[in-house]
Amino acid sequence: MKTHAVKAGEIRRDWFVFDAEDKVLGRVASQVATILKGKHKPIYSPHLDTGDHVVIVNVEKIRVTGKKQEKKKYFTHSMYPGGVTWTSFKEMSDTKPDRVLFLAVRGMLPKNSLGRAMIKKLKIYSGPQHPHAAQSPKSLTLPY
Repeated sequence: MKTHAVKAGEIRRDWFVFDAEDKVLGRVASQVATILKGKHKPIYSPHLDTGDHVVIVNVEKIRVTGKKQEKKKYFTHSMYPGGVTWTSFKEMSDTKPDRVLFLAVRGMLPKNSLGRAMIKKLKIYSGPQHPHAAQSPKSLTLPY
């Protein structure tokens, strides 16, 4: 018996919706990255994008543990001399709460064209509403 190699046309993608209210940022990000990669499926193949679409709502109510609220910083550089910008977690979560989770999940995906394709299947909304009802997403419950 031979091992079945999945082809790109055989991949079926599901839609999941997840409520991030009162969940820990890192734990949500790691489990969502696993679903975007497709590692939860028996047809997982490391060279193909076998993952599913994930819609995350209520991101403004996500929490972090310890003193990350005050100490965690985000770094950007404009590529000009002296163009370094540091943004605290509190400031980022107040202005762009969806960006906090996006950066956490993106850091856990591959750093190549495959990872860029995977991150496009992540939809993040700060409120409880999302425009993806037509895809009839299933409710997703994460273990922790």
